[in-house]
Amino acid sequence: MEYKKVTIASEINAQNLPKHIAIIMDGNGRWAKKKGLPRIAGHWAGAEALRDIVRTCCDLNIQVLSVFAFSSENWKRPAQEVNAIMNLLLYYLKKEVDLLHENNVKINVLGAWEELPQRIVEQIKYSLKQTKNNTGLVLNIVLNYGGRQEILSACKKICADVLEGKISQDDISEEIFKNYLYTQNLPDPDLLIRPSGEIRISNFLLWQIAYTELWFTNIYWPEFKPENLMEAIRDFQKRERRFGGLKK
Repeated sequence: MEYKKVTIASEINAQNLPKHIAIIMDGNGRWAKKKGLPRIAGHWAGAEALRDIVRTCCDLNIQVLSVFAFSSENWKRPAQEVNAIMNLLLYYLKKEVDLLHENNVKINVLGAWEELPQRIVEQIKYSLKQTKNNTGLVLNIVLNYGGRQEILSACKKICADVLEGKISQDDISEEIFKNYLYTQNLPDPDLLIRPSGEIRISNFLLWQIAYTELWFTNIYWPEFKPENLMEAIRDFQKRERRFGGLKK
């Protein structure tokens, strides 16, 4: 079984695609409320939207897709909703891992995922093992994650290595620091997409998005379609990325 191919808009420049796209999948609950449905129905619809976006990224030969699935702050939500999200996560991984594997997608999970319920941890371990040798799209599922926490964790690890004599204080650089982040060995996001009308970062990949192009839309995540992804990419391709320098 393969993902159904989508039509790639002709106005997309295949030579200027973002290598790494990050998405804050927001608006599930508000989408459900708008339709008179329970909030968890929005999360289920959001999982279906993700399936289409993963398929489209495969068609476009995007190298990395990072999706913010559950933040470390989301534990503040009602226990019933958190449990429902965990059940959805488990279902999604079980349902999709074989299809992702068949389509050469490599699954990464970023964040403190080993602190999640054991049934989730075991399925994540299986998914990572099943797809570890794949060479296509890298799908980063970002779970139990906070950007500030990631940076603090990296600092603690560096301090420990300095104390143990593995590195010296003078060795520490941006390149060295990146090796202590969850995204080590991956390019920083070129494009960050946030649906739902919110215009903020919400503690997502704070170090990595220093020079990322941001794209916001009022569309709720369950309604986000491949066409909307194409629109974001077209806008990205119109921008001039100088990374602090001047136009050549």
